[in-house]
Amino acid sequence: MSFLGIDVGTTGCKTCAFSQDGTLLASAYREYDYSVPRPGWAELDARAVWHEIKDCIAQVSAACARDPISALAVSSLGEATVPVSREREILGPSLLNFDERGAEFLDELAARLDDGRLYRINGNTLGNHYGLTKLLWRQAHQPELWNRTHKFLLWGGFVSYMLGAEAFTDYSLANRTLLFDVNAQAWSDELLAWAGIDPSKLPDTVPSGTVIGRVSASIGHELGLSPSVAIVTGAHDQCSNAVGAGVLGPGDALLGMGTFLCAAPVFERRREPEAMLPHGLNTEHHAVPGRFITFIYNQGGSLLKWYRDTFAAPEHRAAQEAGESVYPRLLAEMPDGPANVTVLPHFTTTGPPEFVSGSSGVMAGLRLETKRGEILRGILEGTVFYLRECLERAHSAGIDVTRFSAVGGGSKSETWLQMTADILKTPLVRPKQTEAGALGAAMLAAVGTSAFASLEEAVEAMVTPGRAFEPLPEVSERYESHFERYKMLWPLMREYLQGRP
Repeated sequence: MSFLGIDVGTTGCKTCAFSQDGTLLASAYREYDYSVPRPGWAELDARAVWHEIKDCIAQVSAACARDPISALAVSSLGEATVPVSREREILGPSLLNFDERGAEFLDELAARLDDGRLYRINGNTLGNHYGLTKLLWRQAHQPELWNRTHKFLLWGGFVSYMLGAEAFTDYSLANRTLLFDVNAQAWSDELLAWAGIDPSKLPDTVPSGTVIGRVSASIGHELGLSPSVAIVTGAHDQCSNAVGAGVLGPGDALLGMGTFLCAAPVFERRREPEAMLPHGLNTEHHAVPGRFITFIYNQGGSLLKWYRDTFAAPEHRAAQEAGESVYPRLLAEMPDGPANVTVLPHFTTTGPPEFVSGSSGVMAGLRLETKRGEILRGILEGTVFYLRECLERAHSAGIDVTRFSAVGGGSKSETWLQMTADILKTPLVRPKQTEAGALGAAMLAAVGTSAFASLEEAVEAMVTPGRAFEPLPEVSERYESHFERYKMLWPLMREYLQGRP
């Protein structure tokens, strides 16, 4: 038997089938784009994405005829919801977290409930990037759609529902709406009343790794899946990535190196708001029972892409035409050791602790002899310095990291991984299986159907550690003065912004 992990993101979906020992049996990937119907809007065509997901499932299912899929689970983007009918009809597009719709409700919501109380219940603070304000916008501006909708489903629950499961969501995704009570592990009556949201429009909540149905006969026939295939709740994508990388307990942290450079430490006991709020740290259920996770991030991969398109567009086009990636060549141009260029990575709205908008990136130390490879190294160092500053704040909240597991496209660069270990002064390991999101979902499917007694047992069987990167003391010491220079940049930029007309 095999287990299917479905990983649904903002710009693409991947399905992977794994054997019980973690061997990748088959995979399929499809890309899609979000649309911008008006400036500031951003939405996914849920019908089109569902079509691509089905194509991926059918391709993998056909390749697994000799080792049929017995269970599946979904890892997905958070916040966004899809309106569906009782008949499992898709009623409209999915509004993404960076869609500006819903911002009109923030002031009124803030006046009714302060961040401290919201954090104590939900583990997050008010913002338009969560699902709540998008639901309020639809309720106010699309009343016909609102009334027709049976459930607004987060993407993991949506895919499961369309495959035949009942309408459920796991705790980690429910958290992204701002309406979930982390302690009670249920929708919060207080938050629902605060927002004026009818709870009947939301799915029921269950832990990750819970069987919520079976593949329907009709969809099974279409996709080549047996109706006996169990559908199990997955998790928010970063939580699923963590499971697939073996990041389960306190001291462990995921390092996602994709569009975002995201450090996600795991901890057991909820911290008081006073310990977390000043540092911009959220609290979310991990996919592991009794564990929580927080997210520290910046636009790491986006800055690498910006560098590619700004400094190496011709090489990138040539590499594309040859069916190759230009990144290995660009990364090979970086000098050894700390760069003489120091970069503040505020090229767009930042993550924790301040979520700064309206700032700008800074490159300090440019000279006529500066090569582009040194600029690239400075950019990557800046993204890691950002994480280090935030992780030091997490330490003051009692959240420590003794080991990172790195996944995502950026983890292919051993230079970036070693740099990260040196700056953070913390060991890094890169699992051999890089499809951590899909693997994590498959592991939840396996545990949910009792193929393993626990996620710890599943990690032992299905996750294989790869190369380890230990911090080099002499290099870490050299980085100290560079880190001190880095910490000077944001106060200077803030002073500049305050004085700008």
